[in-house]
Amino acid sequence: MASVVLSEAEKLYIVHGVQEDLRVDGRGCEDYRCAEVETDVVSNTSGSARVKLGHTDILVGVKAEMGTPKLEKPDEGYLEFFVDCSANATPEFEGRGGEELGTEIANTLYRVFSSESSVDLKSLCINPREHCWVIYVDVLLLECGGNLFDAISIAVKAALFNTRIPKVHILEDEEGSKEIELSDDPYDCIRLNVDDVPCIVTLSKIGYRHVVDATLQEEACSLASLLISVTSKGALTSMKKMGKGSLDPESIFEMMETGQRVGKSLH
Repeated sequence: MASVVLSEAEKLYIVHGVQEDLRVDGRGCEDYRCAEVETDVVSNTSGSARVKLGHTDILVGVKAEMGTPKLEKPDEGYLEFFVDCSANATPEFEGRGGEELGTEIANTLYRVFSSESSVDLKSLCINPREHCWVIYVDVLLLECGGNLFDAISIAVKAALFNTRIPKVHILEDEEGSKEIELSDDPYDCIRLNVDDVPCIVTLSKIGYRHVVDATLQEEACSLASLLISVTSKGALTSMKKMGKGSLDPESIFEMMETGQRVGKSLH
């Protein structure tokens, strides 16, 4: 992940500010930076979105393609995630530097969307055991300015909201063979219900307090952070600890409460 080098004096300045609920850019501990969300930005996709959160810039493209349902879930479609860390985002991603982070982000997204209520996968089934829609979600990191996971989750939700899947008509002839026909009308389509799609809230522990939407400088002062995925109703669907430091149980409960509160307003 992109990182910055800070002197001890700079770290002390940030930590003392957080203790007083005043961060370097003037925000409080529970305040997000202004997020710019733009949808329908890539023409040859089923749906797309671009999110800018401070200096973090994320582009997500969604492509719906016909495939075969998985054996264990014959009446459902499924989602596939691919994450590409552009070498332009930070010099650390040059060569194969971004592969490990890309895999970590993709695995986190799979965990977040593993909840059955997040996306109605049954609505993606065309013909049980034979045909379903496979939703390919491609995430491109254009610039890293801190708080990657939250920005990516917002961009994925916006892109899924923007996704249009053509309606399918199954025609059966006299011999019983089936033929699939896709609608040519761009307005005759299925829209995904993203009401229950969670957003990720990252809480970074700095000193004795925790902050949301940490900048790169604040991430450099944090030894441990908690990633939680929260629905629009405030329900927690998954949780993951990041960083080398430890978190005591009391801090974890406080961070979970903050995450639920902030997650509702983020939606």
